[in-house]
Amino acid sequence: MMKLYSADLSPYSARVRMQIYAKGISDIVFELPDHWGMPKFRERFPIGRVPVLDIEGDMIPESEVIAEYLEEIYPEPSLLGASPRETARIRTLARIGDIHLMNNTFMLGRLTGALSRRTPSAARDNAVTDQLAGEVTKNLKALDTFIGAGGFACGDRITLADCALVPALFIVEAVLPPAGVDTPIAANAKVAAYWAAIQKNEHAARVLVELHRGLEERRERIRSGELDRFIAARTAAEKEAAAQA
Repeated sequence: MMKLYSADLSPYSARVRMQIYAKGISDIVFELPDHWGMPKFRERFPIGRVPVLDIEGDMIPESEVIAEYLEEIYPEPSLLGASPRETARIRTLARIGDIHLMNNTFMLGRLTGALSRRTPSAARDNAVTDQLAGEVTKNLKALDTFIGAGGFACGDRITLADCALVPALFIVEAVLPPAGVDTPIAANAKVAAYWAAIQKNEHAARVLVELHRGLEERRERIRSGELDRFIAARTAAEKEAAAQA
C-alpha cells in the first residue's frame, strides 16, 4: 500500500489525486503529513511541499514526477496519447497548467496574501505581483491556442493534461479576485468553454469538491485567526531551527 501525502487545497496534490481517480487506482491512501507546514516537515521532506508519494519509505516528490511514475506502473487506462505526437501535446498542456498557471498563481497568492490574510494586498501594488498577475493572464491566452474543443484538454477523453489544468484553473479563480485582479478565464473563449465542460466530468468534479473544501477550511482559519497563530508558531520554529543550525 502506497501513501500520497496530500492536502485538499494543494493544486499540485489535486493533480495527482485526479489522476488516481481517473485510473481507478485503489491501493494508494491519502494522508496529511505530520508537522505539515512546519520546519520539522522539511526535515523529512526537504522540498517542503506536497504531494509526496511514499513507497515503503522511498519518497518521490513533485507532482509531475509522481504522475509519470504512476503512468508507468499503472499503464491502463492510459492518460497519455495514442501517439507520440498526441502525448507531446498532452504534456505541453500539462506544463502550461503546472508551470505557467499554477506556479505563477501560487507565488502571487503567497505575495499578496490572497489565501492567508483577511485583507490581501492588491496585485498591482508592486512590480513583482503585477508581473505575476500579467503572466497568468498571458498564459491563459496561450492556453486558449492549445486547448481542445471537445470538452477535454486533448482528444475525447481525460488525460494528464486535464489532471493538471483542473486544479490550475481552480486556483486561478481562487487567488486572482482576492488579489484585485479580474479572473481572465471568461476572456478566453476556448478556455472558458473547456472549464465549463470539464467540471461536469466525474473525476474533475470529485477533485473540485476537495479543493473547494480546502478553500473553505482555509477561509475559516483566516476568519478565526487560527491561520495567523499558525504562521506565528511557524516563524518562531524557523527562528529556533536557524539558531540551532
